[in-house]
Amino acid sequence: MAHSVLKRPDGAKLAVFTDGDGPDLVLVTGLSGTAGFWDPLIPELSKCYRVTRFDQRGIAGSTRGDAPLLVETLADDCRAVIAHAGCKKAILLGHSMGGIISQELALGDASGVAGLILSGTWARPNPYMAELFRARNNIMKNAPREYTSMLAFLGYPPDWLDRHWAFYRTLVDNAPVKPDQQHAVTERIAALLAFDRSTDIAKIKLPTLVQGADDDLIVPGFLQRELHQLMPGSALSMMANGGHFFPVSRPDAFQRALDCHAERIGLRKC
Repeated sequence: MAHSVLKRPDGAKLAVFTDGDGPDLVLVTGLSGTAGFWDPLIPELSKCYRVTRFDQRGIAGSTRGDAPLLVETLADDCRAVIAHAGCKKAILLGHSMGGIISQELALGDASGVAGLILSGTWARPNPYMAELFRARNNIMKNAPREYTSMLAFLGYPPDWLDRHWAFYRTLVDNAPVKPDQQHAVTERIAALLAFDRSTDIAKIKLPTLVQGADDDLIVPGFLQRELHQLMPGSALSMMANGGHFFPVSRPDAFQRALDCHAERIGLRKC
């Protein structure tokens, strides 16, 4: 794994990680913002792709900087990471909040991007997510360990979580107990709930795959179907199960869909 630091004009420093060789694949994480979310997938993905991922500003190994925390800011960061990594024809894959960051990027300068995968994400604010994230934010401020437990129980299939109990304990042990950690989550929730480019996303010309799971309780499958409908020409791949974090809980199915999309847009796969 190669590790580098990307300095942004507002003073933020982004930790960037690259693994493997092959067609470029850029991974954009959801609300947690950590490159580490993808760790379980890297051994297999890096056999077929040159994988770039990064800690988003104010998260883990990256500093916050002074810029307003908006989806537009995070998309600019992602665009800078793509250039920093030297990507010329990448697949940009954004999961959850990473999916709205990817939409924002694709509506602007998408240099270096050949195709888009919008994973477990949505097009516009809706009452379900607004109330869920409001509740999550309040629980985090009052009981951060319980917040993390709730996220695990909502986000992973029960049988998968039961088989990976050490993973669950690690999640809880790393709950956002510090004020700066909680502030980072709160401002990111505000940014994602304010995002609405639903009237614009039909303008995205990149070959796009919308991917989701029908048993997702955080970003329900009906939101991926709506996103697909708002993007004429996009492909849709729905799993019957896997929860919100289906890239981790259903890695084989997740990578099969990724490989098929890579082949569809003319990028070599294994």
